[in-house]
Amino acid sequence: MDRFTSMRVFIESVEQGSLSAAGRRLGMSPAMATKHVDALESRLGIKLLRRTTRQLTLTDGGREYLEACKRILQELDETESELSSQRNEAIGRLRMNVPLSFGTRFIAPLLPAFSRDYPGVEVELGLSDSQQNLLYEGWDLILRIGHLEDSQLKARKLGNCPLRVCASPDYLRQFGRPKRVSELSSHNCLSYTLSALQGNGAWFFGVKGDVQVQVKGNLKANNGDALLAAAIAGQGIIYQPDFIVVDALQNGQLVALELDHPTVDIGGMHVLFPPDRRLPLKVRAMIDYLIATFAQSK
Repeated sequence: MDRFTSMRVFIESVEQGSLSAAGRRLGMSPAMATKHVDALESRLGIKLLRRTTRQLTLTDGGREYLEACKRILQELDETESELSSQRNEAIGRLRMNVPLSFGTRFIAPLLPAFSRDYPGVEVELGLSDSQQNLLYEGWDLILRIGHLEDSQLKARKLGNCPLRVCASPDYLRQFGRPKRVSELSSHNCLSYTLSALQGNGAWFFGVKGDVQVQVKGNLKANNGDALLAAAIAGQGIIYQPDFIVVDALQNGQLVALELDHPTVDIGGMHVLFPPDRRLPLKVRAMIDYLIATFAQSK
């Protein structure tokens, strides 16, 4: 029998003074109410109630179990109420995982305005360039940059994410400015180790990534900002998303290189979320907020 229903019958029996009264209160027959309490006692291996034709009295074990039942059912009711309210109100904790550099530069600055609109939502921002599994690691949302693999998750595109090949003016004055991708093999190329497009001793070009050039360099890193700092200091050439290098290009710390093949189309920026038709309002609110914000910045 359903244990939670049996616990409710037990509590009502004590509060109403009889199993038949508990049954009426819960919309079941006296016989069914008796079966529920019998099932609890059988499961526990002890008597919870001393029963006579006139009254019910608690045993010592019954008294202890009564308090536990009240506590458990109260917590269950409160949790169900909170979860139900999240369908109709944007409240609760929202766990969102985003790439480190992108999250620091673009997502974190957006959160104050979101919090003003939705003060009941507590955002937990996870910053990581490693691939996170949304369903198994408890994230409500994940932002991805690049082509999406087939999965059971839903996705909404936030915008494009072009790549740039860049170097500092000092580096180019000292070592020359390459004009063809083949010339990169004679330069100090600083590679991003988490990208299949440049982490294994070769950089790929062409919209579909069908042009390959072997490169070498004295620095590899698993974070784009580390490579950005090295490039600004004149250490070498980097091949990074526009959102990492845009400020350095605008202020002249880096120069974008125009080569004979375009950079790879990596598929843009997406927000991924579970395929639940009844997403909590806090999740829907963040998805809509991100889509609207990035649409305004185009």
